[in-house]
Amino acid sequence: MRKKRASIVRKHLENLFPDPPIPLNHTDPFTLLVAVALSAQCTDERVNLITPKLFQVASTPAKMADLPEDQLKSLIQTCGLANTKAKNLKKMAQMLLDDFDGQVPPSIEKMKKLPGVGQKTASVVLAQAFGKPAIGVDTHILRCSKRWGLTAHTDPSRVEEDLKKLYPKSIWRQIHLQMIYYARTYCPARGHHTENCPICTELDLLVN
Repeated sequence: MRKKRASIVRKHLENLFPDPPIPLNHTDPFTLLVAVALSAQCTDERVNLITPKLFQVASTPAKMADLPEDQLKSLIQTCGLANTKAKNLKKMAQMLLDDFDGQVPPSIEKMKKLPGVGQKTASVVLAQAFGKPAIGVDTHILRCSKRWGLTAHTDPSRVEEDLKKLYPKSIWRQIHLQMIYYARTYCPARGHHTENCPICTELDLLVN
């Protein structure tokens, strides 16, 4: 039954969002890493408003490591958790310089050693900056995976495992983005109405 549900989900995602763009503006792996780190408890739209000014003065690890923390904090103030994010970004930039020759490593395990970088952030950067198969489970994917019966878990790492079992590796990068766009448009956390959600509508018919 779970595979049938996964097939229905994929059909709708392919139909509605066949070629989803990366929602965070960036120019390279480092700027994407920064943008994803900033998106924690913040909307992508807000991050995209913040990053142009930030990247004007700190678009590389060297420039960000040299930026005074107070200035960095003021540049990202409106995205929330600015104090913590500013500290982590400076430490992350310095670690990239010290341990990775100033380059974002194309490895989830190595990226997770960077301050402020967890499994989701590393997976998103690996998939969208390096083109490698990965699924970063954010709050949207977590919510919809449970709502659609694709997983029984609430822990993001377990949800990620379940999704990877249901879908071929070749579409992991794409389905990650498709699920996010679909969740925002049709399957929100609040104000969700089944009749306005094609996936939930069909899945309800499957049960009944």
